[in-house]
Amino acid sequence: MSHILLVDDDTELTELLEEFLAGEGFDVTVANDGGRGLELARKQDFDALVLDVMLPVHNGFDVLRKLREDTGSAGHSLPVLMLTAKGDTVDRIVGLEMGADDYLPKPCNPRELAARLRAVLRRGRTETATSDSNLSSGPLQLMPREHLCSWSGEAVNLTGAEFSVLKVLVENAGEVVSKEVLTEKALGRKLMPYDRSIDVHVSNIRKKLAERGASRELIINIRGAGYMLTQSQV
Repeated sequence: MSHILLVDDDTELTELLEEFLAGEGFDVTVANDGGRGLELARKQDFDALVLDVMLPVHNGFDVLRKLREDTGSAGHSLPVLMLTAKGDTVDRIVGLEMGADDYLPKPCNPRELAARLRAVLRRGRTETATSDSNLSSGPLQLMPREHLCSWSGEAVNLTGAEFSVLKVLVENAGEVVSKEVLTEKALGRKLMPYDRSIDVHVSNIRKKLAERGASRELIINIRGAGYMLTQSQV
């Protein structure tokens, strides 16, 4: 049974989601403010975190930032699905840029939330179970079983979603991969209208690889077609 941490100050909503997710086979722990949510995420082992943006004590962005910066905590690499205000594109992009794996607008459909959680959890299990061999393209190396990435021997810290996106690109190095395919294979869901998740994940990957010396042209955008990992850029 997957253990989920749900952080939201709307007690009526959390009671509804907790009951629904329990019926779907999830073990749910609830925190109603960012401070308590951060404390639990750091101390306990959860399989995923559902995190609202608007929270007392620490808002969702602060919680996410602190978790991603705290390399010694259990929550550092925890998959995070953020709950954002409906239609608020800025919050979605900011959350993804800060290291969220996915987002869902509020008010959210409990069935959609369960489906997104399963996609996040399935992605991690599939990589661990099926990826026996390492992948490489020039100085770039991926070790899917250990969920590690490196450039010229230097570790690159990627979120679960970023790792999955990069893995698909490495597996198809030199070929254009559409955003539809990247969304389905890396995020485990269909591409939605005005969905910029893949764009933000790729931007984060470029930035992190560039910090290790990679060219920003390592991953290029083919307008209207998708993204491609080039085989010659170093």
